Amino acid sequence: MVSPNSKSAQAAPSSAHEHSAEARHKLGFGHWMRRVLAEHNNAAHELHPDTVHDLRVALRRCRSMADGLMELDSDRAWRDMKKAGRKLFRRLGELRDTHVMIDWVKKLEPPGDVAAQQLLASLHQREWHLKQQTTAAVTRFDRAQWKVWAKYLNDRAVRVPLDGPVFQHIALQRWQEAYNLHRRALRNRSRASWHRLRIGVKRFRYTIENFLPGAHAAWGDDLKHIQDLLGEVHDLDMLWTALARTGKTFTAAERARWHEIVGKERQARLEAYREKMMGPNSLWNVWRTGLPQNEALESSGLEKLSAWAGLRDPEVSHSRHVARLALNLFDGLAAAGLPGPYRDPRNRLLLHAAALMHNVGHTGGRKGHHKESYRLIRTMSPPIGWSAEDLEIAALIARYHRGAWPRAQHAGYSSLQPIRRETVLHLGGILRLAAAFDHAHTQAVRKLHVQSSPEALFIWAEGYRPAAENARILAAERHLLERALRKPVLIRPRPEGPHQMRLDETAMQVA
Repeated sequence: MVSPNSKSAQAAPSSAHEHSAEARHKLGFGHWMRRVLAEHNNAAHELHPDTVHDLRVALRRCRSMADGLMELDSDRAWRDMKKAGRKLFRRLGELRDTHVMIDWVKKLEPPGDVAAQQLLASLHQREWHLKQQTTAAVTRFDRAQWKVWAKYLNDRAVRVPLDGPVFQHIALQRWQEAYNLHRRALRNRSRASWHRLRIGVKRFRYTIENFLPGAHAAWGDDLKHIQDLLGEVHDLDMLWTALARTGKTFTAAERARWHEIVGKERQARLEAYREKMMGPNSLWNVWRTGLPQNEALESSGLEKLSAWAGLRDPEVSHSRHVARLALNLFDGLAAAGLPGPYRDPRNRLLLHAAALMHNVGHTGGRKGHHKESYRLIRTMSPPIGWSAEDLEIAALIARYHRGAWPRAQHAGYSSLQPIRRETVLHLGGILRLAAAFDHAHTQAVRKLHVQSSPEALFIWAEGYRPAAENARILAAERHLLERALRKPVLIRPRPEGPHQMRLDETAMQVA
């Protein structure tokens, strides 16, 4: 594979191919990466206000989408791409702010206003200097490297389907972040708090627009309207600050007049925002009801963890098969009424998550991958609806799928309450045995059936062949579950076809 940072890597497709790709993909990460190149080409010819705005929007989209995808994918190329665009993005931002203030002064300027004329002269002078600096930044921008990232990162981005539960969960996180900023802005009403809210709404909007096209069709107009209102509040705040720097010509009378002009425009936009965003019928509530809730929230969190694991695990199909076998065992133990953590559906969810993530430590070919899996899982931010303890327990279950048994001196395990240690013991034993059933990564064992007698627990395995190596591995890896259950675990092949054995008490005879 060509390194995403290699300038000698294969170039991006031809412009004709890019045009057809644009027609097929009007949204998405790849679209905006290509859009940066097109807008950069325009900016290299002329730094017109519209060109500056369009290039900055394209860069912001790429960086904002990368923030969401980086929650799932730790590939360094995401950070490198963001860093490469940061200097140009900031330089364009200074020039764009200057263009916006020029437009506002011309729009609001009272006839013959001396302060406005002085400010316009100052802004035009600043615009000239910023254009020289921005032209240099545009020239330094590495188009060849950007084309490599456009291909490499888009290939990773498309592995997570649009409009699915993973992006619904990420959108909910963005909604929660923005809503918290909304409450803070209403409480303290500072310019900084309204600016932070504007950024939060923008991140939520871009997540919806680029990852959830179905929701965007319903919410897009309202999201843009709210973002525009907050953007104009920010523009007016910047204008007032710039006017205050006009010096001695900004007299008390002129200050009062401009304070009234700017304040009136600003207040009108804040009132329009409050009308839409406060009360039981607010857009905040509309958007929240369209995002995961209750059981869907738990399952979307699991989907996010699964997607995160899928971008790290070198053999995803094996991990997902092990997860199915582990759930077979859990459900069988629950149906058998055995004592332990089997009555709580939350524990089933934690086992499922741990099984899906148990091999993420294989990334980079590290030794002791089970310990590396533990480290990676526990350092994640918990999905919404999951606690830090949930993630710690899932990490411990994954850690004990092989290697040493749980011990009191082990980090994490020692800090748990006794009842949670017991949960880890049982679920770690299940995952260890499930992984052993597919130790050869062939998925030969298709399904597990559980029956319990007073003397032993019987596991009937469809597709199991009791060869010497299989029997040896299973005999070694069943012991942790035996310790948790306090009874022997006996493994038997399940006959298939017309001679299939009935799994009843008469069949359960200890050999």
